[in-house]
Amino acid sequence: MRKVVVIYASIVLSAIAYPLLASGQSVNQSELREAAGRDDVAAIQDLLARGANIDAKDGRGRTALMVATHANSIDAARVLIAAGADVNARDRIKDSPYLYAGARGHLEILKMTLAHGADLKSTNRYGGTALIPAAERGHIETVRTLIEAGVEIDHVNNLGWTALLEAIILSDGGPAHQQIVDLLVRAGADVNIADRKGVTPLQHARRRHYAEIERRLLAAGAQR
Repeated sequence: MRKVVVIYASIVLSAIAYPLLASGQSVNQSELREAAGRDDVAAIQDLLARGANIDAKDGRGRTALMVATHANSIDAARVLIAAGADVNARDRIKDSPYLYAGARGHLEILKMTLAHGADLKSTNRYGGTALIPAAERGHIETVRTLIEAGVEIDHVNNLGWTALLEAIILSDGGPAHQQIVDLLVRAGADVNIADRKGVTPLQHARRRHYAEIERRLLAAGAQR
């Protein structure tokens, strides 16, 4: 009789434990984020196979994919995205893997997010698209990629600035930003959209003595 009771108890415990294991509750969710940060593909695959929640967030609202994006862990990002990680999942400061990759010029990860449903209309905590900080920070290929993807060129953020304005106001006016101004202009950016104080891109360029950018704006029809 005692043997029967032991066997029955074992069966009951197994029945309870199996769904817990299958649902990933036996996996420490932080392990997946840690593996993503160190670009450990094998560990990521193992954790996912054991039922880790791919979009579980930490205290800062970051998923494993977001952690991988912060670290520019390209292989980790590839595995996570292929496994269905949400490229638009927001953290507590309204960044997503797509927005962060664009802002930081993490081009390979950005391209992966674009191929897997990135929300081109999504905006960061400043109300800006991915294109605006990319233009500000001089990420030429990122700007080119976002333009080709169809991000709105003349979107105005909460500061009252377009990508073109930020490429002038927050830049050093050097070769990288000159190329970005070219890309934006060729993509149809309105060179006469002023900031909230009515200062145009041309006026900002002149105030900063950015002669090459000024020349490009004039050639594109900027009003004097």
